[in-house]
Amino acid sequence: MTRLRRKALVALFLFTLFIFGTMMGLRTLKPSDGFSDLAPGMDLTGGRSERRRADVRDVLASPGQPPHMDASYTKVVFTKSDRDFSIFYDVHIFYYLWYGSPSVDNKYIHWDHVLVPHWDPKIAASHAQGRHTPPEDIASSFYPELGPYSSRDPKVLESHMAQIEAAGAGVLVLSWYPPGVADDHGEPSEDLVPAVMDAAHKHSIKVAFHIQPYRGRTDQNVHDNIKYIIDKYGKHGAFYRFKTSTGQVLPLFYIYDSYLTPPESWAELLTPKGSQSIRGTPYDGVFVALIVEERHKHDILASGFDGIYTYFASNGFSFGSSHQNWKAIKAFCDASNLLFIPSVGPGYIDTAVRPWNNHNTRNRVNGRYYDTALQAALSVRPDIVTITSFNQWHEGTQIERAVPKKTVTRLYLDYQPNQPDHFLDLTHQWAESFHREKDKWLM
Repeated sequence: MTRLRRKALVALFLFTLFIFGTMMGLRTLKPSDGFSDLAPGMDLTGGRSERRRADVRDVLASPGQPPHMDASYTKVVFTKSDRDFSIFYDVHIFYYLWYGSPSVDNKYIHWDHVLVPHWDPKIAASHAQGRHTPPEDIASSFYPELGPYSSRDPKVLESHMAQIEAAGAGVLVLSWYPPGVADDHGEPSEDLVPAVMDAAHKHSIKVAFHIQPYRGRTDQNVHDNIKYIIDKYGKHGAFYRFKTSTGQVLPLFYIYDSYLTPPESWAELLTPKGSQSIRGTPYDGVFVALIVEERHKHDILASGFDGIYTYFASNGFSFGSSHQNWKAIKAFCDASNLLFIPSVGPGYIDTAVRPWNNHNTRNRVNGRYYDTALQAALSVRPDIVTITSFNQWHEGTQIERAVPKKTVTRLYLDYQPNQPDHFLDLTHQWAESFHREKDKWLM
């Protein structure tokens, strides 16, 4: 009897452990990813916006003589001496320039990020405080193959462009601050943009600008930002322009945290009758706003924006980042002649900088979370898909190569059992799928 009781207890323990492991895996896929509803080979439904629709075609080119890129060319196949490679200009990827290391910058920048305290003092008191101490302890749950690098290192830039090329992402969306301005934890980096443009151009990658919510940002100084960017970089071969359904070929700008500025202020810049309108001027463009809450879609329309993007890689974190809401957002955009640009990511974990935010962690599940997000994006037939991100290491959304790392105080996450370039490979596979599906939509 004792032996039977022991066996029953062991079986009950193993069953409980199995259930716990299963639930922990599934929690990362909430709120309603629905694998069975988004299986490979699914029938894709939904209308297609006419306002910004681009013709889909393949173009062959040699690296030395790339064709003029606009949205007419969603896929270009380049031929090098050793191989052919494809770039997809409707796959955009967010990129960050804010990292520094002692060998180049005389100190670590961003890798030593502070642990951000919770706004509630009672919650803040129960979590670690201070800042990270690289190189063994960095502000990330993963460890980069390149180590805690400097964004100013030419070898790093070259490696990044080669990785983005391998992923097939044709447009690098550069996190941008005006000259002399930086985020709260970094230093100005606008002077590095020419080097990024040159490095991108070598790999046939285009560059769009992601205007950040620097202190004091208004519609007036965003007007100055747009003028500055177009005047300085508009003639560069890597500068990205989008071809609209009306035949206009215009720069495309993402405006992060656009909701911080009232719609009536944006309207002064983005509507034809605004007091400082750029519409119809040499500084006109395609302006894409961030949707966080559901009400933002009406504010975005009233502001005069041309499109909506979702940015965040944590499914369920916000209204905009929740996959289950993308169909409704896309329907609103179609009815309002707006672009809808969903943002997908391989996972999310920012507890290295926000130790109290574990509830928004989304585990990668060896790429399954990424697959689900990409399937959800394809199901609404977008013109463009954005990837969050190439190298936002603080929030664990990077697809840049990462390696296993264990120190005295830290055990970092990694991509095993897969190789360091696993998420680059997945991105390229899904870019190919996106291109094939677009061909079907246009038939």
